[in-house]
Amino acid sequence: MPTVIIDPGHGGMDPGAVYKGRQEKDDNLRLALAVGELLSQNGVDVLYTRTDDVYDSPYRKAMIANESGADYLISFHRNASPIAGNASGIETLVYADRGVAAQMARDINRELAALGFRDIGVIERPGLAVLRRSRMPAVLIETGFIDNDADNLKFDEEFEEIAAAISNGILETLKNEGQLPDSISSVSYPPESSNNSQNERPPSPLSDNTPASKLYRVQVGAFKNRNYAYELNSQLTEEGFPAFILMDGDLYKVQVGAFSRLENAIRMEYRLRAAGYDTYITT
Repeated sequence: MPTVIIDPGHGGMDPGAVYKGRQEKDDNLRLALAVGELLSQNGVDVLYTRTDDVYDSPYRKAMIANESGADYLISFHRNASPIAGNASGIETLVYADRGVAAQMARDINRELAALGFRDIGVIERPGLAVLRRSRMPAVLIETGFIDNDADNLKFDEEFEEIAAAISNGILETLKNEGQLPDSISSVSYPPESSNNSQNERPPSPLSDNTPASKLYRVQVGAFKNRNYAYELNSQLTEEGFPAFILMDGDLYKVQVGAFSRLENAIRMEYRLRAAGYDTYITT
């Protein structure tokens, strides 16, 4: 089973690009969590560099990815133009335009272009630390321009389709690399197995005066031994729980869900406890 580590760009004190109060870090996190859920429902072990509003440097994020032992790194960003509204479209950045990373970038771009985005292309950016310092194939997705009103409208109104398109691009590459069976079909968001009373659509973009949303997660275990964490994560995934692994210092934390509403996290905790797991809710 392939392992993908997902990096929601920026975070914490680093908002990324900002336009009319909209912060890139929030869009990145929403989309990263949605794609991660879809991948985990389709045979991929998913890790994250962050699942809430915290900051790590791009170099540190590359080190987190290397330490995790993941097979691929997917970094989520949104673009910005020197002149607001002057550019639109999607592009995917790679260290070098060759190999499996370049192919994954093209697969992702193709799927996003099918939704109507302008495809700027696959761009080499060897100077970016998250691409230069990571030891696995890595791509950085620029999902539209945050300073373009039309791109933002598309991001909001077609959010589910965008998450599915990126997931399908990644899955296509993994299938072509022989790491997933060809029997895995195209996915949609939310997954068919999701129960809307337990798994909610990610919150709408934050308005000018709205603070960053707190996300509630249900923690099932924390291990220094990576293998124990992977075993528990696989067991939870097989039982239908949207589990993932979050690295925190020297601990591999196995968590389920990321909810903006506490009551949904509590419902998930009840399900997990009914299945025999010891849990607690964290943010």
